[in-house]
Amino acid sequence: MKVSIIGSGYVGSVSAACFAELGHEVICIDIDEEKVKQINAGVAPIWEEGLDELLARHTQKTLIATSDYDYAVANSDASFICVGTPSGEDGGIDLSIVKAASASLGRAIAKKEHYHVVVVKSTVVPETTEKVVLPILEEYSGKKAGRDFGVVMNPEFLREGKAVYDFMHPDKIVVGAIDQRSFFVVSELYRKLDRPVTHTNPRTAEMIKYVNNSFLATKISFANEVGNICKQLGIDTYEVMDAVGTDFRIERQFLNCGAGFGGSCFPKDVKALIGKARDMGYAPQLLQSVVDINNRQPLKMVELLREKISDMKGDMKGKRIAVLGLAFKNDTDDIRESRSIPVIEELLRLGADIAAYDPMAEESMKKLFKDVTYCKSASDALTEAHGCLIMTEWNEFRNLDKEFGLMASRVVIDGRHLINPEKLSTQIDYQGICW
Repeated sequence: MKVSIIGSGYVGSVSAACFAELGHEVICIDIDEEKVKQINAGVAPIWEEGLDELLARHTQKTLIATSDYDYAVANSDASFICVGTPSGEDGGIDLSIVKAASASLGRAIAKKEHYHVVVVKSTVVPETTEKVVLPILEEYSGKKAGRDFGVVMNPEFLREGKAVYDFMHPDKIVVGAIDQRSFFVVSELYRKLDRPVTHTNPRTAEMIKYVNNSFLATKISFANEVGNICKQLGIDTYEVMDAVGTDFRIERQFLNCGAGFGGSCFPKDVKALIGKARDMGYAPQLLQSVVDINNRQPLKMVELLREKISDMKGDMKGKRIAVLGLAFKNDTDDIRESRSIPVIEELLRLGADIAAYDPMAEESMKKLFKDVTYCKSASDALTEAHGCLIMTEWNEFRNLDKEFGLMASRVVIDGRHLINPEKLSTQIDYQGICW
């Protein structure tokens, strides 16, 4: 089949490359001409494991990029909206890019004689596809949804850093279509994947995405709340969660205690669902608690650090603090909602000198914080440091040992359960955030 993809971010570029890998002809649409050139040169606009290889394999063969909506729509059977939906100050999502893409698609569909399917893959709150996207498409195309063109909500369930793998090996495929014809077109795109397709309506498909992420976020905040209690009682919370996770009704995944969750999905999606509920007059107390716990959790790292340097009366001014890990998770350069951000803000407020290191996310964090020393290795960051905060679960941090000997004061606060002080040859003053 022939597919056009609007937007070249994580979801768009991965979807484009993977649809090409599945044998479809793909046209990427982006208003950024530099991204268009980059994709046509076979270079991924973002870092994602396996993406460069797929683009190199398919670019200029079954995958091209353009900024021309008319050309892309005329030469495809379905168009996927994969643009960003950033959070507003009130927690609601900003639909301006989705609306602009819908209007551009509507204009292009107006010039097309054949049936065309518009697929929303961007994460949007329930009713957005039917009450925002569909009316815009009808307005700008002058055509009728369900008769002249189709509309579908097809949420993504991709982990950053593992998005290519997740696309090709999905847990579920959800297609929320307004009519049977649209459902068939989108389902056919996934035919080669060994996974049944869930057929539902658009607003249910939208809700499935939000509930999926909100539940995972809830498990993390629950684990952190329990972990904070366990720490006060001298109980190993990981031992507790290992046992609890053997219950098939609960499972072990997402019960790791630590500094909390970040990224482009969990924080934004939970807040958006809260906002949608409040718009309807319902106060979602559990979901609000998930956010509140997550907001408090990383600051406990700084509290523990200040307790450990009590001989300095907790005074952080002028003290060199190593922050290891800037990305919100390992295997990505994404810093959106990274738990390092509130930690760095608090340390700067307290007057600390920060030496930060991350194998991939340095350039992204530099755009937020100028008054930070960015190091090229963990060793450089730890040299003469009075304390160390481990914020991201990079594997290289698990192997740190003699590097801690470079510190002026070997205080290590672990936010990701990476260090086992008993196995180190270098003695450190170690504290886990929840253990």
